[in-house]
Amino acid sequence: MQQIVYLLHVLGVVVWVGGMFFAYMALRPVAASVLEPPQRLTLWAGVFGKFFPWVWLSVALILLTGLHMLVTFGGASAPLYALAMLVLGVAMMLIFAHVFFAPYKKLKRAVAAQEWKMGGAALGQIRMLIGINLSIGLLTIAVVFLGRWLISGAT
Repeated sequence: MQQIVYLLHVLGVVVWVGGMFFAYMALRPVAASVLEPPQRLTLWAGVFGKFFPWVWLSVALILLTGLHMLVTFGGASAPLYALAMLVLGVAMMLIFAHVFFAPYKKLKRAVAAQEWKMGGAALGQIRMLIGINLSIGLLTIAVVFLGRWLISGAT
């Protein structure tokens, strides 16, 4: 059972952080260089419309499996890296919820109304917040693996 919980947790992380990495490091620069604002903003509204339901599923999986593993570790006596993972993960979830309910909502409204300047501002805010979340996600992965390595006494 524990292996399934761990697998679901890692799959959630891979989908979310991997999706952000692809969007930020590959899709964003190409879209910015080859598409005019109406096409670019329409593309991003569509991409987020497909990606964000997967992020919500990932958030639910990560939170539920993470809490399960923390309880298994013994709650407050869990290793420091596990508690750091919880804090960083919750911060990421809050940032994502803000992206979803504020700038993404503005982006969808702007694209529907063909208000490209407003859409560009919303996309700029989303880009900044996804960059922050991607950085936190990569940091969290590093914290977990370095924490586990240090605890195991590996050299």
